[in-house]
Amino acid sequence: MTDSARWKATVYVGGLAPVVTVANLHDAFIPFGEIADVSLPKNENPNSTDPHRGFAYVEFEDAEDAKEAIDNMDQAELFGRVIKVNAAKAPKSADQGLSSKTAVWEQEEWLAKHAVSEEDRMAADGPTTANHVSADDPMEGLEGLDVAGPKPE
Repeated sequence: MTDSARWKATVYVGGLAPVVTVANLHDAFIPFGEIADVSLPKNENPNSTDPHRGFAYVEFEDAEDAKEAIDNMDQAELFGRVIKVNAAKAPKSADQGLSSKTAVWEQEEWLAKHAVSEEDRMAADGPTTANHVSADDPMEGLEGLDVAGPKPE
């Protein structure tokens, strides 16, 4: 299964109680389809008493099963807490977006979205022939103004 297809078959489950385990999540979501994986990220804060971060990802074998789980489990109660179940979003690459060390306008995604063909660019610039003279010269009529003082008579 491709990464894109995997993320379409994965749901985000938020608002979990501290007592929830991987086995509890598996049992709660198995009625909607075959589960490929359940991920319950551990809490990285050493001062916290919670064993996990309060959310999980449940990956189904089929994307339709994930949609079914979202429809049925969003706003449901699990261990005394109302949980949120949404489609999971694929993580952004470290080379994309505003947190990247590469300028936004140099990123492939931005370039593809804002690309302008050479033909369009030349049309926007207008005619570039040698006969083309600007009608409004900002320096026209300013000859002799570089001398200070009264006008000699």
